[in-house]
Amino acid sequence: MVSGLPAIATDILSPALGAIYGVAGDSVTQLFQAMLDRLESCILQIHDQNFGSLGMDADMDNNASPYMEELQKSILHFRSEFLSRLLPSSSSSITTGSETICTRLVRSMASRVLIFFIRHASLVRPLSESGKLRLARDMAELELAVGQNLFPVEQLGAPYRALRAVRPVIFLETSQFSSSLLRQDLPPSVILHHLYSRGPEELQSPLQRNRLTPMQYSLWMDSQGEDQIWKGIKATLDDYAAKVRSRGDKEFSPVYPLMMEIGSSLSGIVRGRCTAGKCPSNFNSNNVFTDELIADYIFHFFS
Repeated sequence: MVSGLPAIATDILSPALGAIYGVAGDSVTQLFQAMLDRLESCILQIHDQNFGSLGMDADMDNNASPYMEELQKSILHFRSEFLSRLLPSSSSSITTGSETICTRLVRSMASRVLIFFIRHASLVRPLSESGKLRLARDMAELELAVGQNLFPVEQLGAPYRALRAVRPVIFLETSQFSSSLLRQDLPPSVILHHLYSRGPEELQSPLQRNRLTPMQYSLWMDSQGEDQIWKGIKATLDDYAAKVRSRGDKEFSPVYPLMMEIGSSLSGIVRGRCTAGKCPSNFNSNNVFTDELIADYIFHFFS
């Protein structure tokens, strides 16, 4: 900011320029937060769609889902009305690594949009084969919309790798999950939540068990670590196992031992991190544009 100036000038100007920089950041952060709220509300509409249809129409329809079309329109509006004025005229400033306040904010927003979509895509239930195809098309549309209008998705790191991984994951056979390398790029909670769509109806998800809306559950997850999310999931697995045993059955759905295996390994990882004094702090949904929180979130869920 003051490079090239004499040391005495730097000492005098730096505090004032830093304060100006902070005020400028605060003034546009509210705009970005409002837009992010709008994009998240569009994504939440994924739960109003029918991904359990067995009909051929879903296979033949090449259009994006209504919620995704609404998301695309909102992103385009934000790009044309605001980002076109706030961001540098050339994308070279992004690709060369020199970031302005708005470039940093839009990068954080793009990361959050991908993370939020992956979370709610994993919560979709029921999910038929034609529903998987439709969901995969929505993922491709999201990648295109974010990459062309917000930020180059290839430069988003872990959130982008997760989006690329979740698409083939939904087409895996349940028996392939244990050995799939795709799990390395996804938070365990995403895998666990998706597996509910492959289980019997009596295996209730945490939303069903606690009678929460997707928004309520999502807000809760924003304030929790993966270990706490696993505790909520395990409670539903324990309820399911009790139901099976109460009627004298000895066989469980194939997803039950798989989910227990994934959760058990997660518990060991979390305990190891905490023992080493490196338990990451929780992600705070009210401060999604704080760089430390974005980095902490990505470390916690994708490392």
